Amino acid sequence: MTVGAMTSRERVLAALRRQPVDRTPVVNPTSVATVDLMDRTAAPFPAANRDAAPMARLAAAGHTILGFDSVMPVFSVIQESSALGCEIVWGRRDNWPTVQMREPIWERADDIQVPDGFLEHPDIRCVLGAIRLLRQQFGDEVAIIGKTMGPWTLGYHVFGLEPFLLMALDDPAEMTACLQRLKEVTVAFGLAQIEAGADALTLPDHATGDLVSGEFYRRFLLEIHQELAERLPIPLILHICGRTTDRMKHIAETGMAAFHFDSVNDPAEAMAIVDGRISLVGNINNTVTLYAKGPAAVREEVIRALDAGVPMIGPECAVPLVTSTENLRAICDAVVDWHADRQARPMM
Repeated sequence: MTVGAMTSRERVLAALRRQPVDRTPVVNPTSVATVDLMDRTAAPFPAANRDAAPMARLAAAGHTILGFDSVMPVFSVIQESSALGCEIVWGRRDNWPTVQMREPIWERADDIQVPDGFLEHPDIRCVLGAIRLLRQQFGDEVAIIGKTMGPWTLGYHVFGLEPFLLMALDDPAEMTACLQRLKEVTVAFGLAQIEAGADALTLPDHATGDLVSGEFYRRFLLEIHQELAERLPIPLILHICGRTTDRMKHIAETGMAAFHFDSVNDPAEAMAIVDGRISLVGNINNTVTLYAKGPAAVREEVIRALDAGVPMIGPECAVPLVTSTENLRAICDAVVDWHADRQARPMM
């Protein structure tokens, strides 16, 4: 089916709905913020994580400088955790902000209390303000993707990684109660971003294969993710790092629009597992290809994903902050060239 020229926003939203597109969109569900882009936009960390104007400027560079079809203004995973009361180390221009894990803020489900005025916290309002600024700047030309942390990821931040994982083994009922309460944070922040103008939401929930099994995903998160897909009325892009082929069959049942997957997963195998039930986004390697190699290697990896049928191309996760602009631009160039080559082939 031939499709007429689309705007970037139309292209991304069609791909998220598994509809025909004029070419494969290049999508950023997490972060393409780099030191070089910070310098070019005068929007360094930590200001770009705490002030709406630099956050929006840095996010816009994903389209205006790199050529991506989407912009993503949330560069970290800690905005909600800051608003919940976690201590944050905000880092520097070449260092990510992180949750300071000296002492967890909660120990049990009954401890979970979403503060009054959660959505008015400065680190929440920063994101909402950036989304509004991006909508004013781009109108309907570019897809704006927000980000709301899933309850499993929030659990790591508020309970601590080891206590949270041990809870799943020692007291599954308590773990379930924690997730049920934390999901309300996911929904509240997600709905606020939709109201601010987001077209889609990335939902990182790091039940990675390095830490938990596919069976754990099915047991603890599948139904919650299905509920989130119903309650957040725009396309959701689930993000889980690491090897996830053992849970992709369940992820394809969530009702979410897409799954953002890691480069350790073979794209052809992943496409076969999801079997058209969910779109895939990815899965260009960060730590070796984008960080340490050059545009030729980036192009080769992009073509491998396109040949496998991956419907949206982008880095596997938030890119290293010193990734070169040349390598990131090579993603878009490779996608455009691949489509041009296919169109130039003679009809059989």
